[in-house]
Amino acid sequence: MPDVQTLLLLLVAVALGVGGGFFLTRLLNRGGVASDPGVRSAEAEARTILDTARRESERIVKDGELRAKEDAFKRREEVVQELERSRAELRENERRLEKREDLLTDKQKELTRKEQQLETIQKKTAEKQAVLDKKGKELDLLIEEETKKLQHIVGLSRENAEKLLMDRLERQLADEVAARLQQHERTIKQSAEAKAREIVLTAIQRNASEYTAHATVSTVDIPSDDVKGRIIGREGRNIRTFEKCTGVDVIVDDTPGVVIVSAFDNVRRETARLALAKLIADGRIHPSRIEEVVAETQKEMEQHIYEAGKQAVLDADVPMPGEKLVYLLGRLKYRTSYSQNVLNHSIEVAHLCGLMAAELGLDPKLARRCGLLHDVGKAADHEMEGGHPKVGAELAKRYGESNKDVLHAIIGHHDDITIDHPYTVLVASADAISASRPGARRESLEKYVKRLENLEAVACGFPEVEAAFAIQAGRELRVIANSHRTSDADALRVCREIARAIEQQLDYPGEVKVTVIRETRSVDVAR
Repeated sequence: MPDVQTLLLLLVAVALGVGGGFFLTRLLNRGGVASDPGVRSAEAEARTILDTARRESERIVKDGELRAKEDAFKRREEVVQELERSRAELRENERRLEKREDLLTDKQKELTRKEQQLETIQKKTAEKQAVLDKKGKELDLLIEEETKKLQHIVGLSRENAEKLLMDRLERQLADEVAARLQQHERTIKQSAEAKAREIVLTAIQRNASEYTAHATVSTVDIPSDDVKGRIIGREGRNIRTFEKCTGVDVIVDDTPGVVIVSAFDNVRRETARLALAKLIADGRIHPSRIEEVVAETQKEMEQHIYEAGKQAVLDADVPMPGEKLVYLLGRLKYRTSYSQNVLNHSIEVAHLCGLMAAELGLDPKLARRCGLLHDVGKAADHEMEGGHPKVGAELAKRYGESNKDVLHAIIGHHDDITIDHPYTVLVASADAISASRPGARRESLEKYVKRLENLEAVACGFPEVEAAFAIQAGRELRVIANSHRTSDADALRVCREIARAIEQQLDYPGEVKVTVIRETRSVDVAR
């Protein structure tokens, strides 16, 4: 405590002062100067100082005692307060413990009561179980007696009776199950056919696309017939340069006001038409200018093809595929199948697939993507081996299409592989709807029927063939072979020979798939 330390320091100082005065007095007395007046005054002064110091030390001691008593009193008060708080906490804890004891006592009483009830219930249950066991034994005895009586009357053992009963039950259930299955199968088939017709009709009614047919020639208007001479050039050098750069034939005849551009490649023909129109408008027609304009037009045509593919993707409302696939879609704008524009056909198939998918609860966006890309192989089928389904699937996979449903729909929409994806079925149906709608394809009925008849006639000319059927608008020929005249190895030979005969004898667009079917059937009649 700071006050106690101060008191101790003062006491030490007083003791030192008293001791110093006493020592000084003794020293003076020893020196023999006690009679000196200065010495006496010094002694008097020392005694005065000693008295003062003694009084001061007594006062300080008293003050220290008072302060010590005050501190002791304060500490006693604090201890008393702390004890009061501890006693209050103890009283509160005792009260809580008493309350808990009361609760535990009540719970103990409740548990005791429930144990008594449980014991009573267990006793009653045991009594009932004993009664039931007794009745069960009596019932077993009665059943055994009745069984012995029945076996004695019928003359069958238990095992034989059970076997006879189970056999009869199995026959009855088998007949009933077969009848129910046939009934359900007929009902499901009828409802499925009706639902399919409804979905197809709904899709057709909700979608109506325009059809465009491109011929193999295009005409370019000229302001006067004098321009024809400038197009031909001196000794025909202009027209030869133009045909060499564009890969088309330019026909300059007596028809007034027009020049004809002819080519089977619609992209080259359109490029040539635009380039020739630019040259006529510019007026400068010479070999170097022709090469420059054709190169410029080809670049513009590439961009136009890409924009056409991009617009088709937007029209079909599907996620944008890779740039290469968009470009291939744009090329379909200048590709026709039986005079039907393939790009418009693809967009229509996409919408039909989306409508049918929505009716069936499938993903319409994925179905539209499958329909839009199903004929993408036609943009490059002349550059790669195989039919356009196979070529399209390879190109789509190469250029970033990873969805298995889309790839399967592309390669399987003409039944080239086993169809096990629902979206492939939708694409095949929508493709057939778009191709068979009135006005979709420009081919006379007589010519179409004649072409199918010729296909069937070629196959029926083989002695091993019983019947032949042209399907898929003449893209596939199903041949039924006589199973008695042919073996499995002969069926392969006949299929190959029919395909070679079609190649040599008939003219047809695209490819014709030949399928030879040989089977053996056993038929008997139960009377």
